[in-house]
Amino acid sequence: MAAEVLDAGARGYVLKSDSDKDLVHAVETLSQHKPFFTPRITEILLDNRGSRVTDPAESMRKRLTMREREILQLLAEGKTAKEVASILGIATKTSDTHRTNIMRKLNVHSVAELVRYAIRNKIVEP
Repeated sequence: MAAEVLDAGARGYVLKSDSDKDLVHAVETLSQHKPFFTPRITEILLDNRGSRVTDPAESMRKRLTMREREILQLLAEGKTAKEVASILGIATKTSDTHRTNIMRKLNVHSVAELVRYAIRNKIVEP
């Protein structure tokens, strides 16, 4: 999870198991616009650096939850938010919220871009 947080733009990370002093130090360091990672997080990141995904499309895809991927597929197939809600048995507002989150995570700004993304990444066939 730490790697995903960093990919999303975090400049620091503290584990729940880290001491309160680490949290105070992290806030002070980050307020000076410097990165902060506890020794344990640094160790975890270094140990996992070879296993991290390097393909940007794969990294973006991994950021989506299973439900978001399901909704992305339905939207890319041309379904409206209302139709998606009906198919999945959720509220239209919930469907809209998922769409908004998907677009933010994938850094796309329209449903057309979302469809293009889905086609390029073989989520749907053209």
